[in-house]
Amino acid sequence: MARALILLSLTTLLLSLFPLPTTHAQSAPPPTASGPINITAILEKASQYTTFIRLLNETQAANQINNQVNNSQDGMTVFAPTDNAFNNLPPGSLNKLTNQQQVQLVLYHICPKYYSLESLLTVSNPVRTQASGQDNQVFGLNFTGQGNQVNVSTGVVEVPIYNALRKDPPLAVYQVDKVLLPIEFFPQQSKSKAPAPSPPPSGGGGGGAAAKPPSTSTSNPSTNVTAAKAPSTNDPATNNPGNGSGEMSVGLGLVSGIILLCMGLLS
Repeated sequence: MARALILLSLTTLLLSLFPLPTTHAQSAPPPTASGPINITAILEKASQYTTFIRLLNETQAANQINNQVNNSQDGMTVFAPTDNAFNNLPPGSLNKLTNQQQVQLVLYHICPKYYSLESLLTVSNPVRTQASGQDNQVFGLNFTGQGNQVNVSTGVVEVPIYNALRKDPPLAVYQVDKVLLPIEFFPQQSKSKAPAPSPPPSGGGGGGAAAKPPSTSTSNPSTNVTAAKAPSTNDPATNNPGNGSGEMSVGLGLVSGIILLCMGLLS
C-alpha cells in the first residue's frame, strides 16, 4: 500500500515537471495576394480569342492595358471579339488595313475607363475609346439597351453584349460576336446634296424687289389710288399746244405794225 502511494506521488510529480504536449489548432495561412492582371491570360483562359490576342500583342495594346490597370487608378474596359467574329469578316479585310488602321481597330475595342454593364446603360454617348484619328479625333462607341441587355454600336456594326469574361474593377472584359468596325473606316462615298436654290422673285429678274401687283379694288379711285399730278399752267414746258399758237399770232401782228409804221415815215 505504501509502495502504491509512493508511485502515485512520483507520477504526479513527474507530470507536473514535464507536462504532456498539447495540440494547437493551426491557423490557415493568409491568402496570398493575386498576381498582376494580364489581359492575354484572361482571354487565353476563356479560349476562342486567338486572333484578338495576336492583334493585342502585335500592336502592343496588351502591354498598355496591363500597365494601366496594374500601375494606375484608371480602370479599363475591353470588348473582345471572338475568333468567329473575325472569321465572319469579308475575306482579306484585315490584310487590307494599313498598319495604322490595324492599331486603330484594336484600340477601338478598348475604353480608358472601367464600365460595368449597368453603367453602360446610363452612360452618355458616344463613349470615348483609345482609338483616335487625324487631328486627335477620338473614335466613339454608342450604347443602348434595356434591363440586363446592352447593345454596342459603331454606326456600322451593332451587337449585343452577352458574356463578361471579367467584371471586377479595375478591368472589365466583355465578349462581342462581331468585330467593332469604326465608322471612320467607311467615309461617305457621295457628298451631301447641296440645298436647292431659292426661286427667283416674282415679277422678273434682277435682284431687286418684286413689283407690287396692281390693285384690284373697285372702290373710288380717288381714295385708293394716288392721282397723277396735273400739269401746272404756269410752267411753259407743260402748257398745251393752244397757248403756244396764240403767242405766235400776237408776235406776227406786232411785226406787221412796225413795218407799216416805218413805211409811213419814209413816205
